[in-house]
Amino acid sequence: MSGSVYWITGLSGAGKTTVGRLWYEELKRSGVLAVFLDGDELRQVFGDDLGFTPEDRRKSAMRNARLCALLARQGLTAVCCTISMFDAVREWNRANIPGYFEVYVKVSMETLRRRDQKGLYSQGDRDVAGVHFQVEEPKHPDLVLENDGQRTPEEQIGILRRAVKG
Repeated sequence: MSGSVYWITGLSGAGKTTVGRLWYEELKRSGVLAVFLDGDELRQVFGDDLGFTPEDRRKSAMRNARLCALLARQGLTAVCCTISMFDAVREWNRANIPGYFEVYVKVSMETLRRRDQKGLYSQGDRDVAGVHFQVEEPKHPDLVLENDGQRTPEEQIGILRRAVKG
């Protein structure tokens, strides 16, 4: 019995957590045994021992991926919201996680700078993904959600629902 993993990726402030939490709540209401995993919370759970350099981010993303694989093998559905902008991580996920479904929450840099919920884009921090180092944009996600504000989070979930039911 295998579960599944909804890997929701995008830059900081893209709306990953909002979309992911709504999707998790919908899954739970429909009777799916699901867990919600957020990248910021997972950093704390794993001991917050990694920084924000590209290499530390890669290590963190692989921790998240391995946890998701473990949960899926045990029959649970994981909704994991994480930046993890690395082709190698997503390729590992596709090869090792049963029921893997990748959602890329895509947002323009202009929108991210305008939203700037965590102050990352205005404070000049040196390790901001997509600003201070290149990210590997997902090449073959199962779904791309354009999230520049034209749709409500609930409308985005409707798009996700239709894509999953395919």
